Amino acid sequence: MREPVDWPTRDLVSHRVASTPERPAVVDADGDRTWSYRDLDDRVDTVAARFAAETDSAGGEDELVAALVDTRPEIAPLLFGAMRAGVTLVPLNVDLVPATLGAQLARVDPALLVCERETERMARDIADCPVVSVDEPSVDGVVPLAIDREPPDPVALSRTDEQVVLFTSGTTSDPKGVRLTVGNLVASATASAFRLGVRPDDRWLVALPTYHMGGLAPFLRGALYGTTVVVQRSFDPSETAVVMNETDVTGVSLVPTMLSRLLDEGWTPPDSLQTVLLGGGPADQALVDRCREASVPVHPTYGMTETASQIATARPQTAFDYPGTVGQPLVFTEVTVVDDGSPCEPGERGELVVDGPTVTPGYLDGERTAAAFGSHGFHTGDLGYRDEDGRLWVVGRADDRIVTGGENVVAGDVAATIRESEGVTDAVVVGVPDEEWGQRVAALVTGTVAPGAVRDYCEGRLAPYEVPKTIRVVKALPRTASGTVDREAARTLVEGSE
Repeated sequence: MREPVDWPTRDLVSHRVASTPERPAVVDADGDRTWSYRDLDDRVDTVAARFAAETDSAGGEDELVAALVDTRPEIAPLLFGAMRAGVTLVPLNVDLVPATLGAQLARVDPALLVCERETERMARDIADCPVVSVDEPSVDGVVPLAIDREPPDPVALSRTDEQVVLFTSGTTSDPKGVRLTVGNLVASATASAFRLGVRPDDRWLVALPTYHMGGLAPFLRGALYGTTVVVQRSFDPSETAVVMNETDVTGVSLVPTMLSRLLDEGWTPPDSLQTVLLGGGPADQALVDRCREASVPVHPTYGMTETASQIATARPQTAFDYPGTVGQPLVFTEVTVVDDGSPCEPGERGELVVDGPTVTPGYLDGERTAAAFGSHGFHTGDLGYRDEDGRLWVVGRADDRIVTGGENVVAGDVAATIRESEGVTDAVVVGVPDEEWGQRVAALVTGTVAPGAVRDYCEGRLAPYEVPKTIRVVKALPRTASGTVDREAARTLVEGSE
């Protein structure tokens, strides 16, 4: 009996170009360029030739290539060129300071660092390896990416092959290097199709950073489905609205602040738009209600780098009918709500533990990997609950618990109460050191509201120990590049106001 083939057998563009070479693969919204899958395949060959040459000279096995390249179409050839050459791609956050980037490079020890014109000088200064640029180099020590060498044949892939390493945002601790395999990425793209649907003329807009999974995922889905990715190099509400209209975008990934800014501009979604995947942080009900009023097809989603993007996603009617839910888990994904190691009943709160083919095999750090996994799978550190039909609510972080005077306070519950106060648009609650109470509850709030009014509202609805003792009104909550509230920065802002 013939042994079954473990698909994919090679990089996704190799499979795609053999099926639909003429279909548009990537549209550059800023440069008025369109690449077909045949064009993309040629560019992937160019990248794979360079990657193969550098990794061969460095040993050729278990090699990594890092990229210091911002959101732009060239991300696609880098991603699939790494897959074709059989190396791991490590996209780096271009907004980090050199010292942090240097430390991350030291952790992965890449055979090559790819940069662009804007990052050439920094790349050269922090790299202890050859540096190549996707643009014409202008700095000594940096050479063009293209090389006079025949491209390698696409390597044979296994689902367990490590394909990317992504560093988490690090909102409460040092960023962790997350290892994701070919199997993780393909399973995520497949599960997304079952939840969101796929149409032949789909065009997904990428305006999120591509050094995070939310920015990379559309490229993988596009190659798998044979659909198109539209790339906008940076988000701007008025310009993004124009791009969506002019390029017939059918789907877009946004974080809550992006969507709020679009709606504040009076944006009306084009008729082509079918999906607004809203992630990167909790979407408050007021924002979901605005989407209903503006006929925005909002799909609140819950995902993590460690699960290669989506864990659960709610379709619009589910989001409207069940306030606050992120929907049921995607196909293949198991979510268990656990308290003290035991599964919870529907409605009971606990830590969310995820298992399935999208879940990372682990971190770069073996100790962190061992600490993150248990008998039910990967411990997310998020708190939540499910209803009888499996719909999921995420209510906060396990490490957001504040112990004040011996009482436990769930920061997410306090923040949710504050958001219900008149004039408040958003809030984050943190614990800050206190000599008398150990920790005290503090809040950063946005909106047109006075701290005293927020405190008065809370006093009638929360236990006395839950009412924030420190409240500061700010213009915007500090966020990471992926849209998550930066809790450490929030804590610093609160402490600095005293």
